[in-house]
Amino acid sequence: MAVNFNQIVDDFRRTNWKDPGTWSFAPKLLVLLAILVALPAIGYGVVWQEQLDQIESARQAEIKLKDEYKGKKAQAVNLDLLKQQLREIDTQFGALLKQLPNKAQMDALLVEINQAGLSRGLQFELFRPAPSETAREFYAELPITLRLTGNYHDMGGFAADIGQLPRIVTLNNVGLAADNSGNLTMDVTARTFRYLDEGELAAARKAAASKKGPAKK
Repeated sequence: MAVNFNQIVDDFRRTNWKDPGTWSFAPKLLVLLAILVALPAIGYGVVWQEQLDQIESARQAEIKLKDEYKGKKAQAVNLDLLKQQLREIDTQFGALLKQLPNKAQMDALLVEINQAGLSRGLQFELFRPAPSETAREFYAELPITLRLTGNYHDMGGFAADIGQLPRIVTLNNVGLAADNSGNLTMDVTARTFRYLDEGELAAARKAAASKKGPAKK
């Protein structure tokens, strides 16, 4: 069947678009095709796109939940190992804490430092603890300015003895100078540490909270 394009063009030219009842076959077919194309496009933009976004959001949430599940599963599998490691950390922390004297033991520690020098034949020209301690998170440190004189061997023995003390003492800012007789003078800052008791910890927390000020509502 041959298609008369001239007739189709003429039908469109004579079509009254305001009166669909008078339309011929060709204009009706064109409008029908336009509706068939427009409806899926409108449906995609108005309805389906929102549903597709919801599906994508749910997919991302599913991936996140799977990752969280895998992490928690790994923790559950290694729970006994983690508990063992925690016990070991607690033991190590307790051992380190025992190396920090309490407030009542600080005087005895100062005597031990002094005795370590005297037992090596060193002479103390200066033994000056700081007038106050410096408080940290759970401990306090006290610097002691020292000046000792003696020979090289005794100086080394003194440093070794300090390292062997049952309490933690560090030697910092070490300076050595020799005189004409061959003796050495050592200027050093010894730092001792002690743990804060419960009352001091509570006071430190209270002071820190007061510095931050009241919480904003």
